[in-house]
Amino acid sequence: QVQLVESGGGLVQAGGSLRLTCAASGCAYNMYALGWFRQTPGKERECVSVISRNAANRYYTDSVKGRFTISRDNAKNTVYLQINSLRPEDTGIYYCAARATPGEARTFLQKSDYDYWGQGTQVTVSS
Repeated sequence: QVQLVESGGGLVQAGGSLRLTCAASGCAYNMYALGWFRQTPGKERECVSVISRNAANRYYTDSVKGRFTISRDNAKNTVYLQINSLRPEDTGIYYCAARATPGEARTFLQKSDYDYWGQGTQVTVSS
């Protein structure tokens, strides 16, 4: 069983930065893909970034390209999301997710593609 715990969220001003961390326990290093999703009130949970097991493949949704960077440290069972140039529309709850079955990481963009979820961390960006 894999457990995911996010941290690093907070209240920041527009233009600021945050580094989100997802610490995984269990056989997390075997996860074929790790993703970060964002949920805002009234909207579907959307995938913002995905990273493959060996970190060779990474995906970013268009709205975060150039500002968000996903990385992972398999030795530490940790995935990170560096968020720069924050905007008010980045506000939401950020969830870490892990996929246990193989495939092309950049295609794992739906909630149903993932097997394990964290509890989320709140990011609030003030204008």
